[in-house]
Amino acid sequence: MKRALVVVDCLNDFLSLKGALNCGEAGRRVIPRIAEEIEAARRDGVEVIYACDRHLPDDREFELYPPHCIAGTWGAEVVEELRPAPGDRVMPKRRFSAFFGTDLELALREHGVEEIRLVGVCTNICVLYTAADARMRGLEVVVPADAVASFDEAAHENALRELTSVLKARVEGSY
Repeated sequence: MKRALVVVDCLNDFLSLKGALNCGEAGRRVIPRIAEEIEAARRDGVEVIYACDRHLPDDREFELYPPHCIAGTWGAEVVEELRPAPGDRVMPKRRFSAFFGTDLELALREHGVEEIRLVGVCTNICVLYTAADARMRGLEVVVPADAVASFDEAAHENALRELTSVLKARVEGSY
C-alpha cells in the first residue's frame, strides 16, 4: 500500500512557546517524535507533505481563534527542528482540514497514495478534521499517538478515541 506522511501545522505559532496559539509543553514534547517520523519517511521513500496553516490577516477563522499563522510572518513558518527538505511538499491551508481548499487530494491521487500517516497539531482540530476528510475520500489513516498533541489534554485524548472509534483510524501507541 502506497503511503504518505502528512505533517500538520508544525508551525511556530503552535509549537514555539512564544507562538500565538502554542500547545505548550505537550507540543514541544512531540517535536522529536515528529522528526523521527519525517526521517523514517524520507529514508523509506515515502512522500512528506507539510500541511501548514497560512491565514490572511482578516481570515474569518479569527472569529473563532486569535490571529495566528498569518502568511509571511514568523508564526506561519515551520519550526526550526522540523524544516522541510528539498523534495518535501509544503501545502498552505486556511481551514482545519488539510483537504479543504488545497491540492492535497490531487497530490495524493497522482502518487497513488492509499494511506496517510498524520503527525502534528492540534490533535482535536486540524489532525482530526484532516483524518475525517481523508476517510471520506477512502484513504486509510494512521496516527502515532506520541506524534500528535494539543493545548488541551482532555480534548487530545477525546480526539484519539474519536479517531479510533468513529473514523476507524489506526492509532498507534497508548493514549
